[in-house]
Amino acid sequence: MTLSIKRRIGLALAIWLGASSGAVLTQGTAVVPAASTPPAAPQTNASTVKIGVIGPFTGASADFGVPMLNGIQQAVDEINAVGGYLGRKIEIVRRDDQANPDVGLKMSQELIAEKVVATLGFCNTGVGMKSIEAYQNAKTPLIIPCATGTPLTTKYPAPESYIFRTSAKDAIQAPFVVDDIVKRGWDKVAIFADTSGYGEAGLKDVEAALGARKLKPVHVARFALGVKDLSEELKAAKAAGANVVFSYTVGPENAVIARGRQALNWKVPQVGAWPLSFPFFIDGGKEAADGALMAQTFIAEPSNERRASFLTSYARKFNVKKIPVPMAAAQGYDAVYILVYSLFGIRDGNLTGPAVKAALEGKSRTYYGVVATYEQPFTKLDKDATTQNMLVMGMVKNGAVTFAYPEDAKRNLFVQRKQ
Repeated sequence: MTLSIKRRIGLALAIWLGASSGAVLTQGTAVVPAASTPPAAPQTNASTVKIGVIGPFTGASADFGVPMLNGIQQAVDEINAVGGYLGRKIEIVRRDDQANPDVGLKMSQELIAEKVVATLGFCNTGVGMKSIEAYQNAKTPLIIPCATGTPLTTKYPAPESYIFRTSAKDAIQAPFVVDDIVKRGWDKVAIFADTSGYGEAGLKDVEAALGARKLKPVHVARFALGVKDLSEELKAAKAAGANVVFSYTVGPENAVIARGRQALNWKVPQVGAWPLSFPFFIDGGKEAADGALMAQTFIAEPSNERRASFLTSYARKFNVKKIPVPMAAAQGYDAVYILVYSLFGIRDGNLTGPAVKAALEGKSRTYYGVVATYEQPFTKLDKDATTQNMLVMGMVKNGAVTFAYPEDAKRNLFVQRKQ
């Protein structure tokens, strides 16, 4: 952990524990309560606070499931290093959903039975949709740091919903990308969407975003996950006069589209949501992936102190030179801090589901995060922490994702706030 991160966490914890009532700093970083005024003990004998974490940690979706898990672990370790929650360590209870909806439901039921105070997780929209009812019925808060399908946070009326999210829902990604392609003069859109829950929801969001611009797709192609050849669908899109391909799929199918365009010598751009930043696409598409454009909340460049510290700490902790999906790691990391900042608003240690939900919806201390600055990420009427102003357009260049516009790189020096 870098000194700057430790100092920031320590100072924040000093505020939480009530610096004016006796909390003191030790060696400029860690925090301990003054002996004469210890913080109130939680109303439980438990020595830890259990947080569930669920995602695809093995299998095809592990490329973004593991970075999400690592980002969560990084944040938990930092918080535990300076005292945890009122002296109680935060304990991760991990479950692997294998990107399988039925497995995800079973693992979710196990986490709920473990009496976790909240669960962070889900990278696949279809897996999450299968499980959110279990969390809602159990009144156990779920914070989604990865999956972006719009229905995840719209299924239940917001005031009653226990489903929160820190990732950028597709309902803001799709119009963000559509606005960009219209600005570039690409107005004949072919949509390629898989038949999963993610692809189905994404297709609706893209069509709605195009409709807001008084446009309709010139061609729509649907396909199952695992497809190896989309040449006929690409030929049909080309014949329809498409001048841009908007792809909505989460796996290697994005690369199938890129290689198919290359084989046809059809030199139109490929755009989409954040899966175009995944190794499945970049490594699978190789030179055919270059130039692809996608919405991003976080690009792994040390554009300011917060992001530089996060990237350095992640690389050191997990012994990697490159995060496969940086957005998943950063959003998971921020989700932990948002949750813990909220928990510190529960002064009596009453960590029941309704109490945690109310704390998440209330006003807590401002969290200066990696993706954004969060003054009040959630309310009773809004369960999505990310707004469209936090997005930037990423571009695949030489096998990596960078800023599509120089002005975005400059704007990224300043962390955005929710609008």
